[in-house]
Amino acid sequence: MRPIELLAPAKNLECGIVAIDHGADAVYIGAKDFGARQAAGNEVGDIAKLAAYAHQFGAKVYVTVNTIVYENELSKAKSLLEDLVLAEVDAILVQDMAVVQMMREISEDERFKGKRFPQLHASTQTDNRNSEKVGWLASVGFDRVVLARELSLQEITAIHNDHPDVELEVFVHGALCVSYSGACYASQHCFSRSANRGECAQFCRHAFDLKDSQGKTIIHDSYLLSLKDLNQLSRLEEIIEAGATSLKIEGRLKDATYVKNVVAAYNEELDRIIEQHPDKYCRSSYGKVKTTFTPNINKTFNRGFTNYFLDKRRDDISSMDTPKAMGEYVGYVKEIRHGSFNVAGTATFANGDGLCFFDKDRKLEGFRVNRVDNNRLYPLSMPASLKPGMALYRNNDMEFERQMEGRTAERKIALSLTLSLEDGRVCLSACDEMGRKAKAILDEDVQEARTPQEENIKRQLGKLGNTIFAAEEITICQGVGSLFVPSSKLAAMRRDITEQLAAKTMDDYSCQSRKNARKSEKHFIEASKINASNVANHMAETFYEENGVAHATTAYETTNNSHTYGTRQAAQPLMTCRYCLRYAMGYCVKRGGKQPTWKEPLFIQSSDGRQMRLAFNCAKCQMEIYPKE
Repeated sequence: MRPIELLAPAKNLECGIVAIDHGADAVYIGAKDFGARQAAGNEVGDIAKLAAYAHQFGAKVYVTVNTIVYENELSKAKSLLEDLVLAEVDAILVQDMAVVQMMREISEDERFKGKRFPQLHASTQTDNRNSEKVGWLASVGFDRVVLARELSLQEITAIHNDHPDVELEVFVHGALCVSYSGACYASQHCFSRSANRGECAQFCRHAFDLKDSQGKTIIHDSYLLSLKDLNQLSRLEEIIEAGATSLKIEGRLKDATYVKNVVAAYNEELDRIIEQHPDKYCRSSYGKVKTTFTPNINKTFNRGFTNYFLDKRRDDISSMDTPKAMGEYVGYVKEIRHGSFNVAGTATFANGDGLCFFDKDRKLEGFRVNRVDNNRLYPLSMPASLKPGMALYRNNDMEFERQMEGRTAERKIALSLTLSLEDGRVCLSACDEMGRKAKAILDEDVQEARTPQEENIKRQLGKLGNTIFAAEEITICQGVGSLFVPSSKLAAMRRDITEQLAAKTMDDYSCQSRKNARKSEKHFIEASKINASNVANHMAETFYEENGVAHATTAYETTNNSHTYGTRQAAQPLMTCRYCLRYAMGYCVKRGGKQPTWKEPLFIQSSDGRQMRLAFNCAKCQMEIYPKE
């Protein structure tokens, strides 16, 4: 059976625990430095607490150390890595190859001998879009590769077939970057905030005018680069069959409510798939989840959903009207009068609901409902642009928010208990679904009971409410059911058993990376063939050279510095996108679209007058964005 992992984001310790409780097999979290979401950093102490909590269920914790590292930060980065090894995390997500070299050095340091060593996962920031790159990453010691979001089922399958021993992590839900991750420099260029340093200013969520070479405006004030959110909930089985080991939910800036709802939805679907294929797949962690709510991914933040490039190129993957969350469609405005309106549809509403609509100029406008009278709604302030016939969307469902308050899930590990006699003493033995075993013996004599005790014994042993265990089976061996064992003694044995089990660790927690067993193939590789870039320090430069990669390109962020590492690249795109604006507009001649009526090159222009040139690289079927010369 192939273990399948549901991987969830953790903004902080609270969100990480919530993710585990709602069914995640693993979580990824940022440390205080060098994570690709600078606003979601955490102290190592909190990460250690999260790892201890997750390991109770055989779940894992991965830490994002996936920014590029400047030369003067190398010692600081290594110190962080050492702390994370001591915190017993399960993997480090990496972009900068200096981190790989530092992890090799730490593994050989006598101070860390005997420590459980984390795996190395190649972050999507290393731009993993082809089999050659995955093969090279595996050859230098990576256990897992996080694939580019843009890949299709066919491409994932081909990579898996080429490298069946490499774990493949595939994004299944959340926000989409319009550029290949790791190949986006627009935020750095425009705002001096590097996406490769965890500081992305979300250039792609800004509004632009589209202009041709003669300055004619083709599209005015539209979110031309803003994509819908990814949603593969209905496609999980196909993604697993293609070779995915880990199903990744995006969202390290999202709150606990988002994590609860989305993780619970994917957990239920993954359980359903595994139940249908028990001989092919299993979960990579343990415990069954019960929630107090019905998951509904439409009720948490989304810009509309897309399968992106999972099947083929599509023209409906962008969200040009707004980069904000619209929420779920709830009906349309039927009639307006006296500061209120009624809604045609089947949805029910609550005081405080947040609704939104597109006005006649296709601008998103929102308002809050002050009072509800059946399907008649009284806004706090009636929007002047709201008209009969307009579609309504709910982006804040107060009733659902109330359901999500407090503790909303319980995760329990199945436990089998057996009460028997062993050398004349009452013995309680246990085995949980993780294979851990424990035993407690009552070191005192007991008497025959006047009445049968079996039901009372089962009731007392089954009281596991404050633990992570649930009694799946309780067996009372012959002869024991007629003995009188005080309830206090049964409770003490039960506590002893659960404490023993909780203190045990699993043998397969040992996550020794294959880096020590794998050696780089010493053959010359052109960097362009494997997208080797973003070199920001001498260790990364040396690592690429020693592992067969020639001319790995320098980090865009360092090209203005006095010392540049790697090879300079002329005319570097600010964005490299599989998404194509010309295709989205219906003007891709290569794929049967209309003949363009404008004179290229095209430009996008922001509200401050800044212009970027669009280049359509039809040979690679991608769009590139450059600064205007």
